[in-house]
Amino acid sequence: MKYKISHPTKKLHGIVELTASKSESNRALIIQALCREKFNIKNLAAAEDTVVLKYILSSAQASDSGTIYNVGASGTGMRFLTAYFAAQPGTRILTGSERMKKRPIGILVNALRDLGADIEYMEEEGFPPLKISGKTLLGTEVEMDGNVSSQFISALLLISPELQNGLVIKFKGEVTSLPYINMTLKMMEEFRVYGQWHDNYISVSKQKYHKKSEPLYEFQVEADWSSASYWYAMAALSAEVDFTIKGLKNPSLQGDSMVADIFTFFGVKTEFIENGIKLTKINSEKEHFGFDFSDCPDLAQTVAVVVSALNIPALFNGLNTLRIKETDRIAALKNELKKLGAEVEILNDNSIEIYPQSQILNPLSISTYDDHRMAMAFTALAMKLDSITIEDAEIVKKSYPDFWNDLKKVGFVIEEV
Repeated sequence: MKYKISHPTKKLHGIVELTASKSESNRALIIQALCREKFNIKNLAAAEDTVVLKYILSSAQASDSGTIYNVGASGTGMRFLTAYFAAQPGTRILTGSERMKKRPIGILVNALRDLGADIEYMEEEGFPPLKISGKTLLGTEVEMDGNVSSQFISALLLISPELQNGLVIKFKGEVTSLPYINMTLKMMEEFRVYGQWHDNYISVSKQKYHKKSEPLYEFQVEADWSSASYWYAMAALSAEVDFTIKGLKNPSLQGDSMVADIFTFFGVKTEFIENGIKLTKINSEKEHFGFDFSDCPDLAQTVAVVVSALNIPALFNGLNTLRIKETDRIAALKNELKKLGAEVEILNDNSIEIYPQSQILNPLSISTYDDHRMAMAFTALAMKLDSITIEDAEIVKKSYPDFWNDLKKVGFVIEEV
């Protein structure tokens, strides 16, 4: 399905009730499955990744050993469930889409094996599908590179209270994606499990998850700052902005909340209001942009589109995890930004430089590479061009199912082509 998107006025006015955070939702679901006391999750994300994870967790509690579970394209689901099933009695097979079978998981499997887990590769060594024979894990100490995906670390942390001897994760080198790790620790604290940061390691003793003693306690999921970033991009490229996004908090558990600071550079002001934020335009000098995305890699594609559209040369660092996402996001950006006339120089797996052209040619059709963030990041160009065509537009359901409907509510014209 292809969508042609345009905006007649190029002015971003209105209000949107933002989709819930799938990062918070997915962590909450694992904690809910491990917690002995029942509680509800309010405002659970409708993202495909969350729907799949919830279904598998529910099915696993009722099914017999030997069941095959397919996470599809959900990287979070694959990593969180690998750790979860390793610590639960029974044998299960965990598989995913063809792309998922090419996304490495050896770092997590090796760490779990060090903790006593019984996990076999069913096809290629180091990649899904996996045969997981769950059991009580003794736990102890594992060592990991600091620049690995935070999802590997969070997967281990979430099951750490279940380990007989607790867990110590020692890091080699600087730890990246810290906000995602800290989000996990903060959510564990919400349920009375406490981890501790030391100089270069995290320790969690054997504990049990407990919900708060309030009679009607529910865990409230915040709206998704990653999804908010696409609205920030539209605001940066708009002629005029008076726009409210509901559901966001200050302070937030989510590392991508730093999008509010990043986009002041592009002339977007954030005002925190009751139950959300208000975006308006401010003056800014846009000569050269440089940023390290180690703590917020999911913002990189969106910002890359904005600097290209505004003709701002840029240096991006901290991109090492982008190669193993839904697609090779660095290669995908290079291909699609070229259609804008922008030259992307790949310095190494961690860094790129972007050299935009002064004029973007119409019309443009953007390939999405089975990546929801490619689709939504490039949609912002509708505020700069007569129109933009997004291929495989339905891919947004992975994280933001209401994206196209929300655009229509605030004046975008969307045509299937």
